[in-house]
Amino acid sequence: MSTALKIDFVSDVSCPWCVIGLRALDKALAELGNEVHAQIHFQPFELNPNMPSEGQDIKEHIAEKYGSTPEQIAGIHDTIRERGAEQGFVFAQGERRIYNTFDAHRLLHWAEIEGKQHALKEALFEAYFSDLKDPSNHQTLADVAQKVGLDRVRAQAVLDDNEYANEVREAEQLWTSRGVSSVPTIVFNDQYAVSGGQPVDVFVSAIRQIVSEGK
Repeated sequence: MSTALKIDFVSDVSCPWCVIGLRALDKALAELGNEVHAQIHFQPFELNPNMPSEGQDIKEHIAEKYGSTPEQIAGIHDTIRERGAEQGFVFAQGERRIYNTFDAHRLLHWAEIEGKQHALKEALFEAYFSDLKDPSNHQTLADVAQKVGLDRVRAQAVLDDNEYANEVREAEQLWTSRGVSSVPTIVFNDQYAVSGGQPVDVFVSAIRQIVSEGK
């Protein structure tokens, strides 16, 4: 019999390791098959909540935030592209910017109500990292929503009317209060956490251990 597994995937749309972690988690769940019946809920986290609307060049941003040299930044990007390729995801090369992601999180909150949250999350990752789109732009967000089968007019209304802003803020505060300070953080059954863009086998082992301890 399948074991029920609640998964809270705390992440940001602009986090490359969140893409890698989600791809690996999905593959792990596919590998586990009928061992578990999992439900993934995407929870909001903003890496750069004070980012202005025009965004910032990513290399400039990383240098300012982490003190990284151009060589270190290039090395990090190479690693991310390699890890992404292993999971079948394309991180495009080119000039990229960091943007504010709050509105994307509002749209994701609505998408969960509509049963399309996972599809929208994947599509937002692809729009930002593969297509180099701006995830703070309402036109881009509405395009992505429509692409995954959500109602475009309703999506535009959610964005324009600042819907679900309070819910997203409350969720962000909740996960921060629970000790989440980096993403991705993947929480299983409100008890066990795995951090970072881990490989498939790490997720498989962790989930099997959680299931075993729950019996």
